[in-house]
Amino acid sequence: MVKKNDHGTGGTSESFRIRGSIPDIPRETRWDRLWRPFWVMPAVSVVAALVVGFLLPTWERGLSDVALRFVFEGGSDAAREVLGTIASSTIAVTGLIFSITLIVLQLVSSQFSPRMLNGFLRNRTVQATLAMFLGTFVFSLTVIRYVWNDEEDITGFVPRASVSVAFLLVLGCLGFFLAFIRTITSSMRVANAISEIGEETMTLAQRLYPVQSSDAGLVQGPGWSPRPGDPREEVRADCHGSLVWIDYRTLVSWATEHDAVITVDRPVGDFLVDGQPLLRVWWDGELSDRDRRVLRSAIEVRTERELHQDVAFGLRQLVDIADRALSAGINDPATAAQCVQEIHRLFRYLVTVIEPSPYLADDEGLVRVVHQPQRIADMLYEVIREIHFYGSDSAMIPRLLRIMVDDLMTAAAEHSLPAVERARGILDDGADEDSDRDTAGV
Repeated sequence: MVKKNDHGTGGTSESFRIRGSIPDIPRETRWDRLWRPFWVMPAVSVVAALVVGFLLPTWERGLSDVALRFVFEGGSDAAREVLGTIASSTIAVTGLIFSITLIVLQLVSSQFSPRMLNGFLRNRTVQATLAMFLGTFVFSLTVIRYVWNDEEDITGFVPRASVSVAFLLVLGCLGFFLAFIRTITSSMRVANAISEIGEETMTLAQRLYPVQSSDAGLVQGPGWSPRPGDPREEVRADCHGSLVWIDYRTLVSWATEHDAVITVDRPVGDFLVDGQPLLRVWWDGELSDRDRRVLRSAIEVRTERELHQDVAFGLRQLVDIADRALSAGINDPATAAQCVQEIHRLFRYLVTVIEPSPYLADDEGLVRVVHQPQRIADMLYEVIREIHFYGSDSAMIPRLLRIMVDDLMTAAAEHSLPAVERARGILDDGADEDSDRDTAGV
């Protein structure tokens, strides 16, 4: 049996929540995954419009003229003209919407960062607008086949309620089109894009790092370390991509049930290749195929990084925008300055918090999962180093970075001061190099 090193388990429940609790990030459900792809909402809208377009005219046949006195009052020719006009106009505007979407995607990719495309494609307003227009088009085409029926007299059958519903759908299309235009214009403004990324990153940071230094207790919580020769089994990755999600609750639950300890060898955001070590299970048993499936299901690997559990990815997007803005081809230091200011806002919070413990304990205080949380010191160092590298020749960026680091020195908790000092060293080294170049030029 693998023994646990329970240092600090005698602390209070409050300190236990601080240092040994499961990260409060809700698991993505099957329902969420079902609606994730861009095409799902338009596809559901088309199917729903097709079904309603078949059922509603059939239901109308049994209604009296009195019940339909407040709906469409035209004849069969007028109904065909109205439905034909609605169908042709909605499919034309749908093509326009699709073209605008492609243009915005190209602009976002070239001007800001390719890593922002995922957020734009997940925008519900864009998806709902496309779904509304496609649904109206399909509904109008489906209903138009009921406007004339050979079994009726010369006036034919006119599905009045259905024509009225098509007209209401057109009004809905207009509303969604206005919302779509607003979303597009907002997305094309770099200040809005930067602010939105910063807000999402801050929200995630407050969930992953909720405890500030002033709220933390003295007890650090439980710890664990393996002994030489302890039995263990590896679980390897069966696909390649970025690690975007770890279901800590599933891992803790499985480890508690089997009296084991699981170590997660890779932090969120790392790129995995097929066959690379992913987990290690420290116990005396043997993993069955079902156990391996359960453990692999707690790890989500996708082709691109996502912000769901990855604070560093939010910072990565801001750094990408800043780097691109500082390139010779774009030369937009004002945009880079906005990125630095948003990064400043994020780190002013991060340098005041207690980093989550790598040791996750069960209800009895025994460590069950050991993971690798993203370190704030590493994120700060990488951000400062990269932006300074590309912006050292700018008149604005070094000064803003210096202001940022000086402010972080005043706001940082004591345990974060070494990280800020390390970041300041990058700026000091850069200043010394600039001074040497100036002296050599003289």
